[in-house]
Amino acid sequence: MLIALPDLLSPEALAQARRLLAATPDADWVNGRNTAGHLAAHAKNNQQLPQAHATSKAVVQLVLSAIDASSAFLSAALPHRILHPQLNRYGGSGNALGAYGDHVDGAIRYQNTPHGARDTLRTDVSCTVFLSDPEDYDGGELVIADTYGEQRVRLPAGHAVVYPGTSVHRVTPVTRGQRVAAFFWIQSLVRDDGQRRLLYDMDQHLMAVRAELGEHHSATIGLAGTYHNLLRRWAET
Repeated sequence: MLIALPDLLSPEALAQARRLLAATPDADWVNGRNTAGHLAAHAKNNQQLPQAHATSKAVVQLVLSAIDASSAFLSAALPHRILHPQLNRYGGSGNALGAYGDHVDGAIRYQNTPHGARDTLRTDVSCTVFLSDPEDYDGGELVIADTYGEQRVRLPAGHAVVYPGTSVHRVTPVTRGQRVAAFFWIQSLVRDDGQRRLLYDMDQHLMAVRAELGEHHSATIGLAGTYHNLLRRWAET
């Protein structure tokens, strides 16, 4: 299930993020292979901004605030836990770091909690938030393989896409400019992608019925009840 989330970041949040990124020195970006697993490191050829960097912290907070306020993100991902977002960059000042070959994300990720413990998260859903406009760079498509073939994603700045963590995917070479994005993973309340898809479709229809018939119509109440009973059946907490 690949779902685009238009304007996840507000124009104000996006402008603030882009100002912060523009003021960040090139030297502050590090090789993305440093955070890749053994197999992915052979395919990964980009840069990342360290999570402790002031710009990374500020932009990540903008992203977290946006997803917290987004009903579309909630409907698509049904988040249980979210791995702390990171920032990556393809292309850049005279370097050749500009692509990520075919790979599947690791099933399990780890992060430290505020109390110093190690938290384990299953990567059911992947999310990319685009921070560069398509006019700023050439190439850099996120290519995701699914049951209908390859889906090619290149969205405006501030838009996001969510897709199954089980998917084989890649980022095509950036041949001009820079492609900057935030990326992270979600452990969903519903592990199975097919079940999440059914719930998402039902939620979209429920919103349409609610808008047409109102909150108190029997069809609205019945459809909402079916949605929540399915979620109750399939959710893992």
